[in-house]
Amino acid sequence: MQFDHAVILVSDLDASLPWYAAVLAAVGFDKSRDHVWINEAHQALELRQAEDLDQTYRRGGVGLNHFAVRAESHAALDAVALAVARAGFEVPAFQDFGGERALFLKDRDGMRIEVVSYGG
Repeated sequence: MQFDHAVILVSDLDASLPWYAAVLAAVGFDKSRDHVWINEAHQALELRQAEDLDQTYRRGGVGLNHFAVRAESHAALDAVALAVARAGFEVPAFQDFGGERALFLKDRDGMRIEVVSYGG
């Protein structure tokens, strides 16, 4: 078995779409239909409007903390950061963990997408 898809619930779908479109394109996902992006491994991410806005994202709380995608090299990771910045969104500092390097991109609700490179 392999990972197939994930659904991310956001507090404001229309406001979140531009960020997700830029970030997901930068990490190799193509828009397949409204609010759905898919990569070449046929793994999909779908964005939906949350119905219960009283329960917001809390880092360290119950639920998904973040999800990660792997960049093939540090140069590929740099290209992701540049693409997101050129799209007009904040790019935090890289975090270095020995030979591993990570970028934690945060959506408007605080949910993070990690892009990680293990060297090269």
